[in-house]
Amino acid sequence: MDAVRLIVASRRALAGSEGGPRIMKEAWQAYALAQAIGSRLAVSGPPELRGEALGLTELAGRGCGVLDTPPIDVADLRAAQLTDLGDAGKALVDLGTLLTELGMALVAVASAADDEGTYWQCMEAIDAADESRDRVREMLRRLAARDGEIRERYRTAG
Repeated sequence: MDAVRLIVASRRALAGSEGGPRIMKEAWQAYALAQAIGSRLAVSGPPELRGEALGLTELAGRGCGVLDTPPIDVADLRAAQLTDLGDAGKALVDLGTLLTELGMALVAVASAADDEGTYWQCMEAIDAADESRDRVREMLRRLAARDGEIRERYRTAG
């Protein structure tokens, strides 16, 4: 399945989640998906994105690592369903939106947490979402710069 469809599915699942445990499970899924997208971009994406994509992979991995690993059947793991990046720019825009929504959902969970463990898991996961989103923004900036250079070359060559 392509990245955009998986991101849309993650956004829907996150939006439909009620209660801290379900939101945290969806957060873990979102980080695993961001990690898979970052890995795919690092290996086969545009060359100018590869360093930032590796950083995204590491940060998303940190997001998974700070949250308790939920019991998920491999068939339900969205990251395992990633077969194609599709349009890297569109995937990154949508991933940035997912990470923003994820951060907001985790703030709500942290605010309502009854125990310190959940609170601190959320705080660490929020940091990972913010830093991951920063990497996504930088990749989008680099794509825009590359596209601008390509347009300029065609304009001056013609």
